Amino acid sequence: MGKQDGRDRQVTTGPIDDSTATILHVDMDAFFASVELLDHPELVGKPVIVGHKSARSIVTAATYEARKFGVNSALPMALALRRCPQAIVLEPHFERYQHFSRRVMTILDDMTPKVERLGIDEAFLDVAGARTVFGSPLQVAQLIRRRVREETGLNCSVGAAATKFVAKLASGLCKPDGLLVVPANESVALLHPLAIAKLWGVGAKTEEILRARGYNTIGDLARAPADDLHRAIGDAAAERLHELAWGIDPRVVHARVDEKSIGHEMTFETDVTNPQLIRRELLRMSNMVAVRLRTGGFAARTVVLKLRFADFTTITRSRTIAEPTDLGRTIYEEVRQVYEALGRQDAAIRLVGVRAEQLQNEATTPQALWDESGAWREAEEVMDAASARFGAGAVTQARLIGHTAQVRPRLGQRD
Repeated sequence: MGKQDGRDRQVTTGPIDDSTATILHVDMDAFFASVELLDHPELVGKPVIVGHKSARSIVTAATYEARKFGVNSALPMALALRRCPQAIVLEPHFERYQHFSRRVMTILDDMTPKVERLGIDEAFLDVAGARTVFGSPLQVAQLIRRRVREETGLNCSVGAAATKFVAKLASGLCKPDGLLVVPANESVALLHPLAIAKLWGVGAKTEEILRARGYNTIGDLARAPADDLHRAIGDAAAERLHELAWGIDPRVVHARVDEKSIGHEMTFETDVTNPQLIRRELLRMSNMVAVRLRTGGFAARTVVLKLRFADFTTITRSRTIAEPTDLGRTIYEEVRQVYEALGRQDAAIRLVGVRAEQLQNEATTPQALWDESGAWREAEEVMDAASARFGAGAVTQARLIGHTAQVRPRLGQRD
């Protein structure tokens, strides 16, 4: 659904019975690209690609204008520029995306306590209990879209339905900048004409198998003989996809999905043998991880170093620390020691990564009796405040100034 370019868009335009459509899926439109365009309003309406313009780079995000040329996230940059040579490439700024994500999620939290974050730019909401405060599901969706636009300058698309699957499908169908409400009794009519690839859980291989048996639409699959489906894709998948094809999805909105880890990785443009450069990038990523820890209200008990060598051999080494931390300096000191203990300073490195694990809620984490990191904490909090107000990198550590490595960053995933 993330590869849509806005063609065949469906939206709700008139009065509709939304009483059963109490689950919303809010999805930011071309989020990373849209955040970059806030600083480049002159590029609005033009094909813009977010990523590093280099041989090893991939597309991080693309505007809808670029998507019409077949440019999508994770596409090799070289191929993207062949498909759309007129595209403008902008460097990514992940701290900015985190900043705007927090603002959007705050708006969603204002609507209901039942918010399930799916990532940096989307979430499910159960608004059944919000009627007395904010109105019907349609009115809540309209309010969310208005507040997001007014308070961030960004657009979001919202799907409203009786189930999570249909709500997520609806938000994709109404992109960009749309709202689609699907009452429970209209779910099947919406689903059955759609291609089977729209079913949640149908990947390329499953789609190939189903199409080979003549199942091209969701309606085809819904009417398929049960024994044929079971033979084709197995019992569990057949049961699940058959239920989804009839709009059946019993999953509820979970108010919080706990973080298991937070990490960042860097791939060098050319393999690096300079230990000073490796340590510098470890410091940079340690600071980035620490910012995300503080943003999420977490402290970490374990830090992990990841190294990928020139021959693509990859190793990870972890260290559990005495006191949970959210400080970049502490994380860096731990991973630096792990790196130096390996005794591989002469090896050619392709990728380095830093990850924080065993996350604890900061509010419930016991504080050490004597905190020797007070000065560093104050300094890092000053950097957080400056970045939030003036943009990422407004204040940084002296050893990082003027030493931006030729790297391709990858935002760590929430496991």
